Amino acid sequence: MKSSKQAAAKADNSGGVSARVQTLHQRLHSALGLGTRFHDGKGWKWKTTDIEIQRHVLRSISSFLDSVTPDISRHSVVKVGFLDSVADIVGAMVWILQYKSQAAVSVAANVVLKLMNAIPKSIMRPYLLDLVRPLLSLLCGYSLEVLTSCAIALNMILSRLTVKEDPMVWEMLNDSNSVHSLVNSLSDVPGSGDVASMECFLEMVSLLSTILHRWPRSRYCVWSNVKFMEVLGIMIQRPEFSVKIVVMKLYAGVALCGNGAKKLLQKEEVLGVMVSCMDKTCPISLRLEGFRLARCLATNKEGYLTMASLFCEPIVKAIVDGMSGWSLNSRKMDDDQLSLLVEACQLACIVRWAGEHHNYFWKHDICYVLLRLLSENLSDASSQGFLLLEEQIPVAKEALKADFLITIRPYIWDILGWLAAQCTNGINHELSSHEGHINILITFACLSFVDSIQKGGIIVNDVTETSEGGSATRAVLMMIYSPCKYFESKAKQTLSEILKHGGKDYLKQILRYLSLISSRKVFGSPDVHAAGVNLMAATCYSGLPLYQSPMIKSGGVTVLMAFIGWCMKHDVHVKGLGLVHHGLISKRLCCWEDKEDWEGDEMLLLCGLWGLAELLFSEFVLNADVSYGNMGLTEAEFVGTLKDICMSSSSPGLKWYSAHMLSYFGLYGFPCKLGQCIGRALHENEDGDMQVILRSGQSSRVHRVILSIRCPSLLPPRKSSLQKQEVESGKEIHLSSHVGNEELAKLLEYVYLGYTRPEEEHVKKLKILAKHCGLQPLSMVLSRSRPNWGSPFPSYDLSVALTSAGQMFSDIILEAKENVSSSWECTFCSVSRPHVHAHKVVLGSRCDYLRALFQSGMQESHSNTVKVPVSWDTLNKLVHWFYTEELPNPPTGCPWLNMGTEEKLQAVQPYLELCWISDFWFLETVGDICYRVVVSHMEDSDASLSLKLLQLAANLSLWKLAEVAADRLALAYRQLCQSGDLELLDEGLAEMIRAASVRISQSL
Repeated sequence: MKSSKQAAAKADNSGGVSARVQTLHQRLHSALGLGTRFHDGKGWKWKTTDIEIQRHVLRSISSFLDSVTPDISRHSVVKVGFLDSVADIVGAMVWILQYKSQAAVSVAANVVLKLMNAIPKSIMRPYLLDLVRPLLSLLCGYSLEVLTSCAIALNMILSRLTVKEDPMVWEMLNDSNSVHSLVNSLSDVPGSGDVASMECFLEMVSLLSTILHRWPRSRYCVWSNVKFMEVLGIMIQRPEFSVKIVVMKLYAGVALCGNGAKKLLQKEEVLGVMVSCMDKTCPISLRLEGFRLARCLATNKEGYLTMASLFCEPIVKAIVDGMSGWSLNSRKMDDDQLSLLVEACQLACIVRWAGEHHNYFWKHDICYVLLRLLSENLSDASSQGFLLLEEQIPVAKEALKADFLITIRPYIWDILGWLAAQCTNGINHELSSHEGHINILITFACLSFVDSIQKGGIIVNDVTETSEGGSATRAVLMMIYSPCKYFESKAKQTLSEILKHGGKDYLKQILRYLSLISSRKVFGSPDVHAAGVNLMAATCYSGLPLYQSPMIKSGGVTVLMAFIGWCMKHDVHVKGLGLVHHGLISKRLCCWEDKEDWEGDEMLLLCGLWGLAELLFSEFVLNADVSYGNMGLTEAEFVGTLKDICMSSSSPGLKWYSAHMLSYFGLYGFPCKLGQCIGRALHENEDGDMQVILRSGQSSRVHRVILSIRCPSLLPPRKSSLQKQEVESGKEIHLSSHVGNEELAKLLEYVYLGYTRPEEEHVKKLKILAKHCGLQPLSMVLSRSRPNWGSPFPSYDLSVALTSAGQMFSDIILEAKENVSSSWECTFCSVSRPHVHAHKVVLGSRCDYLRALFQSGMQESHSNTVKVPVSWDTLNKLVHWFYTEELPNPPTGCPWLNMGTEEKLQAVQPYLELCWISDFWFLETVGDICYRVVVSHMEDSDASLSLKLLQLAANLSLWKLAEVAADRLALAYRQLCQSGDLELLDEGLAEMIRAASVRISQSL
């Protein structure tokens, strides 16, 4: 009895820790004491070059860690011991790993794993970064066991580090060239029967995947390595699920880079495996990785359409199965099932784009699937839509109150809204078997919409509820304005019924809030979100015939105009308003072309114009005198602003609604900068090469190259083998008596300028002529038809004239100063020097210098060739800008960051030449664009490129660019002096750098 009491007392005194653990802890300290401590200027470090001591220390650490159980590690006394010992343990591990003794490194790698597993995360947290660099140094040239242990340990460490530590880790990854080491180590296919080799492959691929997902700059050396990509292509075909999972994780990391995604989208066999892994017969873990990869590849429309061209229905079926193949256990869903459901819902957002996949979603009964996600207990009568609307409403209200998969609801509204937006009357027959499900879904959405506006669109504590309100409001907006008559009429009917009680009060509340916001000078993101929800709600009201008159009487036009003015004045932007899919992976993307969705980040201004247009085009205010003072603009200024939006780089949706609004003011078409220039040629007929003759004898002189692109139906049909001499003979077009002079003049105005201003009495005849000429966009704005969501904005692009189709109309040749290669040849003529067959009407309209040259009467004006003193690459870019108003950009992102200095210089040099020639040819816009291109690429490069660009800019007398380069080099002035690089420059340029260095140092 006495001995047991003594044992208990001893245990109490030691905090419940066994004597064995204490002994091992003491031995550990003794072993660590065999090393020496030194100070490296940053802190005390542990070291020993004695291999036997290293091995002894490793054994002591390993034995101690083996004795530490989770229960013991949570004990307060042991935690104190850990805090005393961990710094020494990690210090010893760092030295031993960096020493790289073959006799110790294998054991050391395993001990690191024990360390990570045994010691609580909170205690290890301060020491994680210390272990990264030595572990990275062992990722190449060591045994499979070492490589495997290091990969596992690094994966654990990286998963515990915060975003703040990412720059430090990337510096280590970059300095150690670890990503290249991993790729090179993985460039051989492991043997099918070699278990150790396969385990090592899987762990290293898993580590590489972690790195790719977190550090964008690591992706290039993976997707650009042809051999490694071939190895991955072989491995993903293997039957083992574990292999497919890690390879698809890695592919998803590659696909976060737009260039990497393009590589994967070219591999049909990889896409086939991905789609097969999404099938419902596969394990959930495998399906999850398939969905994640597919979602990365579907980041933009082009990526998805590439997949859909090969596997459209299988992808849709996998999505629908993922959204419907769940089950509940005690009214709860397993975490894996919920993750799969979320992934499937996120991928289902591909319905925001038009395409064949919509037909397959209807085929696989997407509406029933959405209903099941809204309510688990919906009766057959309700779900089939057999109930009357008055009966549906209370049933739907009860279902919405239930706390059932509430986190999924925003996805449901997004999907439903896009289904409605992309549903055309042409597939109405597809809806006939789904009408019941559609009816009840519309009722659900309208009730959620009303619930949202009752709360005023305010930010509530529950993020899910906030997201659901915005998504539901957006879904109703899409349904009310759906091109599908069934969706449109049913949504209007249902919403009007629900708004019978309180609808006008809600409208006044919405208008008051928008009026309040538009009077503010200071606002935050919650204000913008709430304003967005209220604005979408106001736009919904604008589309309801019963509420258009009350809205106008309540000052709706005035409020919307004031809000539009507020958006313009404060340049308010919000991305993904009312959407839940935005931002899920966007923060990790790189190198994806910045092609916004239809609304871009301009949904507020778009919705304002949308709602205003609905009211202005309604019968209640069509002829009313509308004041624009609330915008802070005159009518002329507002029209000018709308034209500027059409000419800008704004989103397609905002441009469309600006063009739609312009039709209210009698301006029909799509203003653009290129059209403004080409429009001058319509009334200056020097280069006109064809007569358009009316039956009355009146005629207009035109340019065949313009008509061949902008309105080819006006030209007589031609054979594909038409020769130049045959083209010269057909210089007259005779039109029928149905075409009047005024209609023809306005049609040609649209063809050249991009828009036209006909008198009201000529609109109807012009619309008929536009329809006969196949000018559907013009016909649409003349009809004042509302734009369909997602429809591309009509572009003014003359680049087709540079192909064989337009070369036969060429009347001038632009010749570059140098040959690109001895094999250069033209398919249209026998001239051997690099040249472009161009058109005086385009060049003269785009460049005042060339226009003056062609009209000067001097010898050059009669020549068929203009020698341009720039390289072939530069000339190509310049001509492309003349014909499109767009200048091709040099490489950016991963390719640029991984190019050598000479390669970068070659890519940027044409833009310096363009800066130079823009001064002589009075091309201010080109000069400004190229200046910004060179500066931005200089900022993304090291001093070696700036050094070369400084000399090149000076040679071309581009002193503004030279000063920018000198300022960048000034920061590295001492290093340049020491390296001797300054001696390679002219004395004056070296002095520029020195002066910039002095100026910068004095300003600090």
